[in-house]
Amino acid sequence: MKNFKRLVTSCLIVCVTSAGFPLTAQAGIVATDEITSGMGAASSRDRVSTFLARDDVRQAMLGQGVSPQAATERVKAMSDAEVAQLAGRIDQAPAGGDVLGIIFTVFIVLLVTDIMGLTKVFPFTRSVR
Repeated sequence: MKNFKRLVTSCLIVCVTSAGFPLTAQAGIVATDEITSGMGAASSRDRVSTFLARDDVRQAMLGQGVSPQAATERVKAMSDAEVAQLAGRIDQAPAGGDVLGIIFTVFIVLLVTDIMGLTKVFPFTRSVR
């Protein structure tokens, strides 16, 4: 029993002594832009995805020869800045009005990425790669 008390006492002395040592912590200043940029990108992607899910937009894309699945895959492949720009154009479009302009924008984005060789949606394009 005496050995057990010495063992427990030694452990407590080591624990209490080491608890008094200072611990280091790393901290930095985080700008508001860094925090909100992730939320803004997600909301822009949701807004564009919702727009592409509309029936009139799907019909117009099919009329242009673009499958809606390819368009949604392209939106997923876009950078945050490109999605934000596209979402801004959707917000600026008049309600029910210039849908053709938005579809044309999506078509141009798809065409440019097709020519750059990132995807292969249109059979009439040649990749620069």
